Amino acid sequence: MTFSEHRQTVTESWVVSAEEHGQRLDHFLRDKEIEPSRSQLKKYVEDGQVTVDGMVVNRPSKKLKFKQLVVLDIPPLTPLNAEPEPMELDIQFEDDAVVVINKPQGMVVHPAPGHPSGTLVNGLVHRFSITAGDALRPGLVHRLDKDTSGLMVVAKTETALKRLTEQFQVHSVDRRYRVLVTGNPPDHMEIRSLHGRKANDRKLFSSKVTRGKEAISVVETVERFRGAALIRVTLHTGRTHQVRVHCFDNGFPLLGDPLYSPRRMDSELMKAHKNLPGQALHAELLGFDHPETGERMRFEIEPPPTFLETLSYLRKISENT
Repeated sequence: MTFSEHRQTVTESWVVSAEEHGQRLDHFLRDKEIEPSRSQLKKYVEDGQVTVDGMVVNRPSKKLKFKQLVVLDIPPLTPLNAEPEPMELDIQFEDDAVVVINKPQGMVVHPAPGHPSGTLVNGLVHRFSITAGDALRPGLVHRLDKDTSGLMVVAKTETALKRLTEQFQVHSVDRRYRVLVTGNPPDHMEIRSLHGRKANDRKLFSSKVTRGKEAISVVETVERFRGAALIRVTLHTGRTHQVRVHCFDNGFPLLGDPLYSPRRMDSELMKAHKNLPGQALHAELLGFDHPETGERMRFEIEPPPTFLETLSYLRKISENT
């Protein structure tokens, strides 16, 4: 059962192990294989949905002891559904098996808590007959962050979904991003790292972890400006926030990124950073084998106007220096 499908209160329970003795309650719950986010878990604690040895505990910082019984009641949620909604979609290609779309910056890909409607999936199910996948994420093979623009492929059939998913799993899909960053990236760089959640903030990811999945990116600098650069990043794996994390951890964070923000910028770069509606990250190239014909397909798309306007601004302030 997925988190979005809960109809009744679900009860989970655990006994604190010797290794978990002294751990905070919120950290203890965070490390369990349950779907609620860290913020949702914190709210459950504060709302009295958690007991320790039968006593309600409202403090997320409560320290646990060996052999204590922790019980969490996950309350019923309003079910999420991908209801059809009419909207303008920038379709680059369509046939009976797949749809290739240019996702705009600022659009969430599928319904989730906080974004029950107005997502890309809502528009897709209104326009197309998609029989692949579950009701909440029909046809989705991969995703882009809300503020990342660019190319996505969506499967229309179960066969197409299976074959495209296999290509993503073996990393045979071509994916290249155009990116505006601060700092001074190298001309060419291959980044190989582990990739996992940060211990002190589960919303963020890091390459500076001791455990995680392998992440591989190839960086090429295209154009340099004063204190910034235009780069292309080719992905050989597809981890969450991979481009943003690799750039940040290697000293050239993305302009406009609200999570992995640049630390040092002069006033003119700060102006560009604040004027962007989100990270300057655009999925400009997507290549894959057609799931039915086997033909290699390749698509390229220019970045949105906000990206190009920032690029022109960087050129202008560099020329004036």
